[in-house]
Amino acid sequence: MNKVFIVAFGVILLLFTSINYYIGLRGWQTVGRSIPFLSKWFYWSVFWVLATSYIMVRMWGRFLPEEIGRSLTLIGSYWMAAMLYFLVAIALVDIVRVINKRAGFIPQGVKQYPGLPLIAGLTVLAIVAGIMIYGAWNAQNPIVKHYDLTVNKAAGDLKELHVIMASDLHLGSIMNKGRLEKAVGMINELEPDVVLLAGDIIDEDIGPFIRQGMDEEFRRIKAKYGVYAVTGNHEYYGGHADEIVRHLEQAGVQFLKDEYVKVVDSFYLVGRNDRAIEQTKKEKRKMLPDIMAGMDKSLPIILMDHQPYNLGEAQNAGADVQLSGHTHRGQLSPFQFITDRIFENDWGYLQKGKLHVIVSSGFGTWGPPIRTGNNPEVVDIRLRFTGVSP
Repeated sequence: MNKVFIVAFGVILLLFTSINYYIGLRGWQTVGRSIPFLSKWFYWSVFWVLATSYIMVRMWGRFLPEEIGRSLTLIGSYWMAAMLYFLVAIALVDIVRVINKRAGFIPQGVKQYPGLPLIAGLTVLAIVAGIMIYGAWNAQNPIVKHYDLTVNKAAGDLKELHVIMASDLHLGSIMNKGRLEKAVGMINELEPDVVLLAGDIIDEDIGPFIRQGMDEEFRRIKAKYGVYAVTGNHEYYGGHADEIVRHLEQAGVQFLKDEYVKVVDSFYLVGRNDRAIEQTKKEKRKMLPDIMAGMDKSLPIILMDHQPYNLGEAQNAGADVQLSGHTHRGQLSPFQFITDRIFENDWGYLQKGKLHVIVSSGFGTWGPPIRTGNNPEVVDIRLRFTGVSP
């Protein structure tokens, strides 16, 4: 396993370095010609600090002052998105150049114009800057996504249940207390019966959560039947999953860890530990039929499972609704085409037999605080129960 990890890390590092060198080289070929007094050493020093700042903080952040670490994290996070779009834009320019060598469709006068490299470089910069500005704005302006579902079961005296689901807040130094305040405000305005947090609530490091007093915001959530949550993969990746759960439970959030709870004798909430528990803590999560053993399946069953894999398992076990997150719908376009291939449902609504599946694109962001090609969201679900009580 260690050898596999070392090889994989080496391949990723080589790819990351090669991509950044390609971007940096094309940048130097543009600005170096246009700004004769610019030192090549200065250019490359600044470029590599920019390109590697996120990795440096991940590896050595504990040795840095908090503000410096946070600033480098923010810079590096933005660069991760910029790197993607610089790569695409520069590669397209180079492809056009190669095709033109064969086809010769660019007029000779345009090709020989001395300012062409600078114009091409500034055009690429403007396009990438536009994408980044839009993506940063979009990431900070979540929407409310509405769903109306009908479950053909009786739920005691309840005829309707108003569920608010939020996933992938990724709270930390970037998704800070201010962003959490916005999420809580949106949730409370919708006046939910129950609030469900479908994993990746905290982005690995619990330090910013504690230092910023984010627990106060969770205590502000108003829901008739309470606030429930499950773990996501990021709760485990930082190695502090138990501490995260403890702090959030002290703030009024009830975690469901491969277990279920019956709410007001009317419906069940089932919560699964995230799959990452098996890799990080070497603990097997329970099979869903084992978790649900002993339940009265004539009542509605709402399942939370952070990662929307193997939807057939929930369908066969008799769940009525599954709520998931994790995918971010790719977060950065065009990655939504990849998540669409990986998951049976990477975002939105899917009916699978009698099972209703809703996958959220998430409220927060991981890595770059940018979203392109999708919206951050709070999910607003109206569940109507049409069955007849026995």
